[in-house]
Amino acid sequence: MNFDPRYSNRSFTSVGTRPIRPDGVDKVTGRARYGADFNMAGQLVGRVLRSPHPHAKIRKIDTAKAEKLAGVKAVITAADLPDLTDGDAAMYDILDNCMARKKALYDGHAVAAVAAVDARTARQALKLIEVDYEVLLHVTDVDEAMKHTAPLLNDAIFTEGLEEKPVKPSNVTKRTQFGHGDIHEGFGQADFVVKRSFKTEQTHQGYIEPHACVASVSSDGTADLWVCTQGHFVYRQHCAQLLGMEASKLRVTSSEIGGGFGGKTHVWAEPVALALARKAGRPVKLVMTRDEVFRASGPTSATSIDVRIGARKDGTITAAEATLRYSCGPYAGMWAEIGAMTAFACYRLENVRTVGYEVLVNRPKTAAYRAPSAPMAAFAVESAIDELAKEIGMDPVEFRIRNAAQEGTRSSYGPVYGPIGIGPTLEAAKNHPHMKAPLGKNQGRGMACGFWFNFGGQTCTDLNIGMDGSVSLAVGTVDVGGSRASLSLVAAEELGIAYEQVKAVVADTSSLGYNDMTDGSRGTFSSSMATISAARNTIKILRERAAQMWDIPVDDVVWEKGHAIAKGEKYGNLAALSLKEIAAASGKTGGPIAGHSELVADGAGVSFATHICDIEVDPETGTTRVLRYTVVQDAGKAVHPTYVEGQYQGGAAQGIGWALNEEYIYGKDGRLQNPGFLDYRIPVCSDLPMIDTQILEIPNPNHPYGVRGVGETSIVPPLAAIANAVSNAAGVRMTHIPMSPPRILAAIEAERGG
Repeated sequence: MNFDPRYSNRSFTSVGTRPIRPDGVDKVTGRARYGADFNMAGQLVGRVLRSPHPHAKIRKIDTAKAEKLAGVKAVITAADLPDLTDGDAAMYDILDNCMARKKALYDGHAVAAVAAVDARTARQALKLIEVDYEVLLHVTDVDEAMKHTAPLLNDAIFTEGLEEKPVKPSNVTKRTQFGHGDIHEGFGQADFVVKRSFKTEQTHQGYIEPHACVASVSSDGTADLWVCTQGHFVYRQHCAQLLGMEASKLRVTSSEIGGGFGGKTHVWAEPVALALARKAGRPVKLVMTRDEVFRASGPTSATSIDVRIGARKDGTITAAEATLRYSCGPYAGMWAEIGAMTAFACYRLENVRTVGYEVLVNRPKTAAYRAPSAPMAAFAVESAIDELAKEIGMDPVEFRIRNAAQEGTRSSYGPVYGPIGIGPTLEAAKNHPHMKAPLGKNQGRGMACGFWFNFGGQTCTDLNIGMDGSVSLAVGTVDVGGSRASLSLVAAEELGIAYEQVKAVVADTSSLGYNDMTDGSRGTFSSSMATISAARNTIKILRERAAQMWDIPVDDVVWEKGHAIAKGEKYGNLAALSLKEIAAASGKTGGPIAGHSELVADGAGVSFATHICDIEVDPETGTTRVLRYTVVQDAGKAVHPTYVEGQYQGGAAQGIGWALNEEYIYGKDGRLQNPGFLDYRIPVCSDLPMIDTQILEIPNPNHPYGVRGVGETSIVPPLAAIANAVSNAAGVRMTHIPMSPPRILAAIEAERGG
């Protein structure tokens, strides 16, 4: 059955309501099983030995003493994970990150692992492993790493994207450029120009649940992996390739996930657990400690960004450019490329250019963090936008409205926009009561805009109807933000039945066709599209079964409000058949009733948001207090408004922590100084105000219900909105994130001294 994904303006019965979440009771009562809650008979405990050096050659690893320790069942090194990547550079980087081969490239890099009968024995075994290191010079700062005098992390890396092929290796893996027009001409037309440099420090996603898995490998080569992940199908592909297994023989089951935010889109310990289980011949459970999560799994990039924007006296931007340097950890990435694409995406610009540099440093491999790379770019651009508005003498909201992108605008990264929400979010912010509320002494208000692409991707869904009329919806996108409830609402809407009749489950990799990683805000967008398609396929079968029961042509049967109805006066004596009645008779009409869908969900629809923030700054200590925060964002269509509001609030809360407190602190020795939530401080309830939300609905033309992804855009504006608020409160422009009390106080004192 052909599926038409185009938007159709319709009224809704289930979609847009706020039912209780289906997983809530299990989670608050402790019945929900997360990564570390699963156990298998005879399982061993896995532990990983990690490098204490940020950069060192591995001369030799001697595991003999550890192997002889009673209770140790397996010890592995890189030799047990041979290179089977067949020249695939990205997969080789994943392999090398899971277990260091020639060099340890950051503090915490795995160099060996053990499986033992208990945790105590495993810890003893790690102490018995002898590693001979040759310590090398290291570099952890993104700007320092770009200097020609910096120690090289990989002498096989030559910068891509340059006009001339370089003859010397470099820590810069790639240069990318986006834009259009003539920026030199544009700046020549400007009456005002603002030029600033900005820095943001590295941050962690802050998920509460550490990485955890249980792996089992049978003698016939079949294997099972229970894991907390955002994409169990991708984990299957990666683990199978790294271990030389057939993907079809590895079943991966995703547990409940205690937060991911992009940090659980990469394999870290899972190939190690499988290798240990294969060598030991017994299941292995491997759970990272909090210290390991910080030192050895992926944080976001640290950045250094230069921005220049010019405008006429009337407030029209004539030119904009940005140079963005993003750290990648020790492996190539595309983080600066994404930052360069998103930097000016909110604006209608005739002349624009962004250049991104991917930079290797001796820190953990960078991973996604909720709209990866966009918050840092927005911090720099939106700070400069605010400063430029002040120079011109315009209200910062009016300045943004004047230059906002709209339908038909050629974006700064290339595509032409369809219907978008940046203008409406700005108008809503302008008219919001928050914008008109009075401020007190040492208080400032800031606002900022944000953008995210959103993605779709490969998606597969099964919808099965039980003989009692219940509906089981099997999806392959991991529920990272309430998608089971949203998808149940969509199935109920299409079938015309009650939400309570639908139960959504996340199927394992052996039960459903391939699904892409649950990232890019694709979960509800893509799986709702597949659910609509599967439900419509199911309705076709339900109509056929009803026609069979009535002995009439199927073309004379329509489906309305959960019932098959025989249309036409000639069938006036035929009472409507409910889904439950048709299902009850299915054994006599052809067997089970099910709908299936597999598709590539294109046209995810870009997303925009505008945030407003009020901050109070103590000028004597530099401490801050967030007084009020408002999020205005376009959802396309809010399938479950409570979840949408939660996504808005969650992104804002994470952005507040990022802007004011959170950062990786490395010592001169290249070691992480704060690998835990005591010293790496994420916001707690007392740090946050009630975060107000306003949902706008500008339908996405490429989805039947108009849905857009909502999970990531909400973290893009906070860094800039808060920086603008702090700058206004303190009377000095803040250019370094996080704006911790020492940094704010230093900026105030420098301004006073000037």
